Amino acid sequence: MGKKRVIKKSEEELLEEAKEGGVKKKKGKTRRRGVDYGRIYISASYNNTMMTLTDKQGKVLAWASAGNMGFKGTKKATPYAASEVTNALSEKAEKMGVKEIDIFVKGVGSGRSSALRALSAKNIIINLIKDVTPIPHNGCRPKKPRRV
Repeated sequence: MGKKRVIKKSEEELLEEAKEGGVKKKKGKTRRRGVDYGRIYISASYNNTMMTLTDKQGKVLAWASAGNMGFKGTKKATPYAASEVTNALSEKAEKMGVKEIDIFVKGVGSGRSSALRALSAKNIIINLIKDVTPIPHNGCRPKKPRRV
């Protein structure tokens, strides 16, 4: 293949290249700071309790769940697990600077009420608590009668 030549550039050429954008800088993770209003969505099922913190537009800022906290099996759906999830999410919210929240609760699990109690104990202003559990108006179509 032969020898490879090393091309040396002068200082002027290097400066011009840097101005044009030839040298790229690494970008680190950017954190959202200064968000003073947020929404918390609580999903309390029979198997788990999940909480999501979003901004006004619905962009997710942080989330936590009982499974993520280290609870396994049936312990994920307990009120204690829900309060631990709430504590973890409220710490993340305080770091981002959230002062006011709206709460949207979905599901019929046992973690509903304990999550709300734990949120009300924190120093965050709660503007709204809304239940958004889906309720069927007429339900599913029933099975056909069995012919014997």
